[in-house]
Amino acid sequence: MSASMLPLLQVTDLVVKYGGIEAVKGIDFEVRKGELVTLIGANGAGKTTTLKAITGTLPPSQITGNISYAGERIDQTAAFTLVKRRLAMVPEGRGVFARMSIRENLLMGAYVRDDQSGVESDIEKWFTVFPRLKERASQLAGTLSGGEQQMLAMARALMSHPKLLLLDEPSMGLAPIMVERIFEVIKTIAAQGVTILLVEQNVRQALRIAQRAYVMETGKIVLTGDAEQLMQDSRVVEAYLGG
Repeated sequence: MSASMLPLLQVTDLVVKYGGIEAVKGIDFEVRKGELVTLIGANGAGKTTTLKAITGTLPPSQITGNISYAGERIDQTAAFTLVKRRLAMVPEGRGVFARMSIRENLLMGAYVRDDQSGVESDIEKWFTVFPRLKERASQLAGTLSGGEQQMLAMARALMSHPKLLLLDEPSMGLAPIMVERIFEVIKTIAAQGVTILLVEQNVRQALRIAQRAYVMETGKIVLTGDAEQLMQDSRVVEAYLGG
């Protein structure tokens, strides 16, 4: 298979162990360039552990299997090098720099870049997508609401020009109206050509915006397919959609 045909992210037979417990039990999935793919399931299914394995934030001794990004293996790669390779993650809990302003947080997201004019242009670009942030550009990130912090965390990650953006539970803890806004923003980001892997407990919203989906239960992928079709699947409806 030529490099242009390879998935941007390919995970094969991934196993993650915490002591004697297998949190992830030999899963396979892929994300192709330009896709918005969601990994859905209940709390404790192994979704966040999977993202941590991809981003190198777990000890290598806990991981077996093959994780390839842009045609190269990354399962033994240090986490701090991945941003330079244009893979970025917005972690669960946002992780903004609370004592820095919104603008300073965005500049931190661009620390791997040396094109100052491009950085300034991108700040304005993402301020257009996230107008609430523009209104509060000099405000300390720690004083923002949960939804505003989530927007900032996404904008900060996008400042690194990622080829692949990993989003871990972006709707967690947000008011319903803000959840709607966050998912609309994710759609906007995907429409601009950013490839996205979305991990999410809000199954209905995730399936509504994704192209494809993988359903994870107790460390295993139990269903996969077109997101719209899975929305109608009786097993998904019964388990996650209140059917």
